[in-house]
Amino acid sequence: MLKTQINAKLIGNMAFEMDINGHKVTTDTTVENGGNNLGPSPKALLLAGLVGCSGIDIMSMIEENKINVDDLNVYIESETRDEDPKIYNYIKILYKFKGKNLSFNELEKIVKLSMEKYCGVAAMLEKVVPITYEVKIEE
Repeated sequence: MLKTQINAKLIGNMAFEMDINGHKVTTDTTVENGGNNLGPSPKALLLAGLVGCSGIDIMSMIEENKINVDDLNVYIESETRDEDPKIYNYIKILYKFKGKNLSFNELEKIVKLSMEKYCGVAAMLEKVVPITYEVKIEE
């Protein structure tokens, strides 16, 4: 089993510097919320984790299937409810692939496999927030 170890140190006001398995990450909140905006919010990092998780899955399957993708950009839109706890109402993901002669059906199948079978972050988040995704191809 893979273990994650995080050591978080308060570095001022509401900002924390975290050592995540040897990698440094700073989280904070906006000035309007009492922070100094020294880093992304914890909820934004949760979304970044979703992008990273599905992105790694997708690129692994693309490599395994020898698909020639020139580029992949992932965009997330989310909205937080007004009442506490301020959880996400929804998460929308857009996967934009770039390359010549790419098969939409093949890429859509790969994204679906990531989002519905392999990505642990998506599996955890979808229990509490609806996640939708879309695949687009640009040449």
